[in-house]
Amino acid sequence: MDDRIINILLVEDDEVDIMNVRRAFKKNNITNPLFVAHNGLEALDLLRGKGSETSLPSSRRIILLDLNMPRMGGLEFLQELRSDEALRSTPVIVLTTSNQDRDRIEAYNLNVAGYILKPVTFINFAEVMATLNKYWALCELPTQMHPFNS
Repeated sequence: MDDRIINILLVEDDEVDIMNVRRAFKKNNITNPLFVAHNGLEALDLLRGKGSETSLPSSRRIILLDLNMPRMGGLEFLQELRSDEALRSTPVIVLTTSNQDRDRIEAYNLNVAGYILKPVTFINFAEVMATLNKYWALCELPTQMHPFNS
């Protein structure tokens, strides 16, 4: 297996947006494994390997995170992620419709790698996915994620 593959966890509750991400991946020949969680609680379970048949690798992963979701929203998820010793170093890119300064500030205070507004048209959405693909292809992620003080 290629140790350069980056696993993408999409945390998104809107089925149309999930479909758009999949279509944009296909259009741009993005072959990274894509895992989907419909809210923050599902995402944490996937990341922690709980209650799912789907196995999300524990290393070389990036999270694409929507903020407005039921059960556990994106900012609450980020707080939980950053307080978890085993998960806190996972890179997160917010992909949301929220253009609120307070959301943007809180997300950056929780160490997101980026905050991107979802484009309205599919063509622009596909361009964003192509740009993100270039970004994570350039990222030097460790093959094993370890807490700093282990």
